[in-house]
Amino acid sequence: MFGRLHSNRRVVYAIGLLAILLCFQSVSAQSDDENDPVKLFEKGQDAHAKNDFKRAIELYDAAIKLKPEFPEAEFQRAIALLAMDRAPEAIAGFNRAVALRPDWAMAFSKFGAQLSSNTAQDVEAERILRRALELDDKDLTAMVRLAVIRERRRDHPEALKLMQAATSLKDATAATWRLRAYLERDTGDLKSAIASITQAMELDPNSLQDRVSRAHFLVDLNDRPRALADLDALKLDPNTKVWMVAEVAQLYARVGKPEQSLHLLDGLGENDRKLPEVVALRAEIAGDSGSSVEERSALEDLLRRNPHDANLLSRLGSAYRRVDPVKSQAYYALALQAEPKNPKYATGYAAALIQGRKFAEAEPILRQVIAATPDDYTAHANLALALYEMKRFAEALPEYEWLSQAKPEIAATYFFIATAHDNLGEYKLALDAYESFLSHADPANNKLEIDKVNLRLPVLRAQIQRGDGAKQKRP
Repeated sequence: MFGRLHSNRRVVYAIGLLAILLCFQSVSAQSDDENDPVKLFEKGQDAHAKNDFKRAIELYDAAIKLKPEFPEAEFQRAIALLAMDRAPEAIAGFNRAVALRPDWAMAFSKFGAQLSSNTAQDVEAERILRRALELDDKDLTAMVRLAVIRERRRDHPEALKLMQAATSLKDATAATWRLRAYLERDTGDLKSAIASITQAMELDPNSLQDRVSRAHFLVDLNDRPRALADLDALKLDPNTKVWMVAEVAQLYARVGKPEQSLHLLDGLGENDRKLPEVVALRAEIAGDSGSSVEERSALEDLLRRNPHDANLLSRLGSAYRRVDPVKSQAYYALALQAEPKNPKYATGYAAALIQGRKFAEAEPILRQVIAATPDDYTAHANLALALYEMKRFAEALPEYEWLSQAKPEIAATYFFIATAHDNLGEYKLALDAYESFLSHADPANNKLEIDKVNLRLPVLRAQIQRGDGAKQKRP
């Protein structure tokens, strides 16, 4: 019995001793890990992989403290810092990493890419990215970010050259081709832009934006059938962003399908339909350019956010032209001040002056527009009307004759030609023009003018028979 008890005590003692030894080994192993920068780095990577960025940074810091010249730890720490939105610290870390390892292409690439997110750092970012490409001429990230910088600095040729090189790489993505397409569009090469965006669509078939972009390029190329096919293939749903629906609506209007545009805009939710951008766009597509109080209010709300937007100023000028000529003139004047060489704004301003019966003020503006753009139909029409209203019929006639040649189907032009000749006493020419008017006039739309002409013709014919009026045509 005593022998058995003695034996059990020895077993318990042995187990206790083993436990103590194991404990010392565990403490020793833990102590070794805490003093091993590589093992700390590896633990940091494990935490990093689990998105425990805070812990990862602590472990990287510990590794760097033990081994100050540890570029890999500096690099991974910088990446983790970026994930925690601590960009300034990350940039400092990237800088230390490339200083410690000046032949590390990936570190230079990530460093330059981060710098390029701030336009104020473009010069330094470009230097770093060019170094990355010196070390690895197939670094996609460095190529793309450098292309973005060159584009920002208006160096379109090099930006495009870089993107062409980027899309030749095997790891080129839909985003790579997309950026190339936009650069080609910006340089005016629409055919290449269409080819590039098509490549992006093949890599990312579900991209709504790419199909919309291709439709946009096709519209710009005046290829309406293919643009319409792309628009009809779009699958918009209630979750589609308002700005995307608005862009599609604009494109439908440009391909001659305004009814589809309005259908899309009217299908938006109630709150979205009330957005100033949507109200103004709907008015523009509907052709009334903000003729209602709500539409004008929407345009003015947009203008408050963009006070120097010449297009908005012009649209407001058009919106107020019939309801408030003075306000219309003011808006058009501001648009013209913003873009003095824009003939559309100059003609709009002149039209507003005419609406306010300021014919003499409108005349020189319109003559300048016509001198710069001789085929501007709207400018000729407004100049003709201004001269006519000032009873300068002899000067108005060449303008109306130009209009009749440019658009011979418009009946009203012949009516003005006829009445101008009539006022000048050129009765035979007036008769010919009245008869031309009647042959072009629409019984419903031109009823009032037709009645006036029918009342005038018997008297006019009698005058011609008597030999009344001017004896010869104007010189």
